[in-house]
Amino acid sequence: MPSPEHDFLSESALQIMENAAKSGLFSYQEGSRNLFDFSCDLKKDWSKIISGQTLWKHDRDGIDKDIRTLLTQRDVAAAVYIARHSTQNKRRLAEVTGSYRDTPMRERLSRLRVFWVPADFDAKNANARDSAYATLRDEMTKDLLMQVVLGGLTPQDVSRFAASGRPGYPLAILSYVKIQEYRSLSSTSKSLGLSTQILKEEIQRLFVVGFLESDSLQGGIFRISDSGNAILDICSRLRDYLHEDLGEDNKNQELEHICRLLGIDYSSIPSEVASIITRRELQNPTALLMQHVAQADLDGSVEWPEPYFTLPST
Repeated sequence: MPSPEHDFLSESALQIMENAAKSGLFSYQEGSRNLFDFSCDLKKDWSKIISGQTLWKHDRDGIDKDIRTLLTQRDVAAAVYIARHSTQNKRRLAEVTGSYRDTPMRERLSRLRVFWVPADFDAKNANARDSAYATLRDEMTKDLLMQVVLGGLTPQDVSRFAASGRPGYPLAILSYVKIQEYRSLSSTSKSLGLSTQILKEEIQRLFVVGFLESDSLQGGIFRISDSGNAILDICSRLRDYLHEDLGEDNKNQELEHICRLLGIDYSSIPSEVASIITRRELQNPTALLMQHVAQADLDGSVEWPEPYFTLPST
């Protein structure tokens, strides 16, 4: 019979992902658990199935079975293992994962996400529950959600994107490539009303940052990447903030949490002055990003993605 700690941690994993969906960046649907302790489907214009196991009182064979179960599922985008921290467990986990490195399943190891919980965690203690939940929330958001759901988006990516000296242009280009696709410099230049030189420079910047991708290192035909889609979605929610339409009292705690992990402190920028950037704010990535959003909104150059809403649980 599962322990209170096992049940609390498994339910917390689902609660964290369900709450994160309130950001409007993706939708959440609890999935069929089958062999797993927890499972859910995070949806956008894709579907990412996340399944996991919780280790609390397993023996050596139990760890082997858990990892084998997680790695053999073909349709799982991320395999989550929430484990009790101990030297014995860490050693056994290293042994088990190491045994797969020389097998056909070695490529699936990249899906595995391990989150350690202090060995003395007591689910009957309210303070311990709050602390464990907060730690899991931060770690799962930074690793699992950022890497799997938001395409590996990082604070450095956001800063580099915002650093473009042409407000609104990068967003207009991402939106165009997402909808129309990019096939030639001349036709895209004409459609966007940008000079070929400016377009070429901005395309290269977006390609280097990783928001655009191509089968060729020299470019040619570009498409928007997962992280490019993620920044477009985030900027769309920031536009909602500028229109004071982000939610009740123009607040969305989950979006704010995700944004702050990306170095975006949008609530520090008054919505009515977001398009006016002073010399002092030129070194502030958030202020620069908000200027891009405000200018693209003013230009009407972006087809802004609608928020994704939570789906009913099964």
